[in-house]
Amino acid sequence: MFITFFYLLRARGLKVSLNEWLILIEALDKGLCGASLTGFYQLCRSILVKSESDYDKFDMAFAEYFKGIETPEDIPDEIWKWLEEERTLPENFEKNQHDFGNYGLEELQKMLKERIEEQKEKHNGGNYWIGTGGTSVFGHGGYNPEGIRVGGEGKHKTALKIAGERNFRDFRQDNILDTRQFQLAFKKLRQFSSRLDGARTELDIDETVNETCDHAGSLRLVWERPRQNTVKVLLLFDSDGSMMPYSRMCSALFQAVNKSNHFKDLKVYYFHNCIYEHLYTDPLCRRGSWVDTEWVLKNLNSEYKVIIIGDASMAPTELMSKGGNCYIGLYNDVPGKDWLMRFKRQYPKHVWLNPIPKNEWVSAYGSFTIEKIGEIFPMYELTIEGLEIAIKRLLVSK
Repeated sequence: MFITFFYLLRARGLKVSLNEWLILIEALDKGLCGASLTGFYQLCRSILVKSESDYDKFDMAFAEYFKGIETPEDIPDEIWKWLEEERTLPENFEKNQHDFGNYGLEELQKMLKERIEEQKEKHNGGNYWIGTGGTSVFGHGGYNPEGIRVGGEGKHKTALKIAGERNFRDFRQDNILDTRQFQLAFKKLRQFSSRLDGARTELDIDETVNETCDHAGSLRLVWERPRQNTVKVLLLFDSDGSMMPYSRMCSALFQAVNKSNHFKDLKVYYFHNCIYEHLYTDPLCRRGSWVDTEWVLKNLNSEYKVIIIGDASMAPTELMSKGGNCYIGLYNDVPGKDWLMRFKRQYPKHVWLNPIPKNEWVSAYGSFTIEKIGEIFPMYELTIEGLEIAIKRLLVSK
């Protein structure tokens, strides 16, 4: 049953186990979703999807598999408009004056299709048309104990429309990041902060959720002492050149960092392709708008967590050789690789975030330098998942 749907979910990256699939089949046998495709969508997602980060993958697979399926939920917009209007029952309406029919599901679906084709105006308080109140088997807010709900609290989005909207695309672990997602990721660095002495006045959301779940949904508020910012971050951006396609992403990261209040100190510098004798103070990397790299290493102690953002893609000489600096007139006496090694030795907490998709690192232009820099710094893809792994790396105590 729907076995091709099972294989499609697996092919689209959802780790659906055979046991979970059998549970879904059992739920269907018990009629837990009725005859509604929307009900099936919700039931299927609740059983097969383990994390909100996979919701978007599920929605895309669902929309792909069930595309073009017609359901009784395909109600014209005009009928939805009538159903959403405020309803008033006729003064002479008595809910017990009509006999309720006893219909099977197939008959109800056939009748609903007929009503959709026939109905031309709003109805409420009746026993035949799609409407509100009354004893009709179609609509909402009425008194018939059986039938097909149309509208009301359940609203009127079909499963395919819900899936097609991809409301959970921002939860994907492989998404390129926006400003808000950067902010949420950097928030995790607060774990480096120390707790202040005094009263517990700060709501601990994570522990509140855990405690509430442990008590069967009964709310349990957990309070903690406020944190004192002790996090120091040195953020280094590769700018211009091959990084131009990623400028919007880097701008989002820069905005997120600057809006963050989780750092005791934040230093931001720029470089082009590789780090040499100077670090620039603006992303244009203009001559003279810089500080000496030696000054940075001497004045920013090892407490700083170093995050380097760049594609690591350049000519081999730019990384490995003296004079490799591609800016005319800026001859570097020390190879870029040696400067990177100095940063690694100076700052025990360091990561490199690469905007190039990881599966392209071995084939992209500059694959040689990507590999060599990856041997110096732990390198992660600049996605939600990659950034979370990088932040965890920075949180490791040793």
